[in-house]
Amino acid sequence: MTIYVGNLSYRATEADLRAVFTDYGEVKRVVLPTDRETGRLRGFAFVDMTEDAQEDAAIAELDGAEWMGRQLRVNKAKPREDNTRPGSWGRKQEI
Repeated sequence: MTIYVGNLSYRATEADLRAVFTDYGEVKRVVLPTDRETGRLRGFAFVDMTEDAQEDAAIAELDGAEWMGRQLRVNKAKPREDNTRPGSWGRKQEI
């Protein structure tokens, strides 16, 4: 399972997120997406932990918590649908 962390401060780093989530168990991976054009962080992240129970505990404790001046949204990440975008009339986008 992957955890979605939303409403992140744009100052948050991978090390910051690892430090917070390590309180709940071993962190396997942290991904901080950036905008393709500006290179700026997009304000959300994905975190993978080694055990589902650790992820569930982190979600329960951190969802709604204030961190770096922002109220976090933390939940299970939804799988990516497909690569069609609104307005593409159902055509697949080349990535």
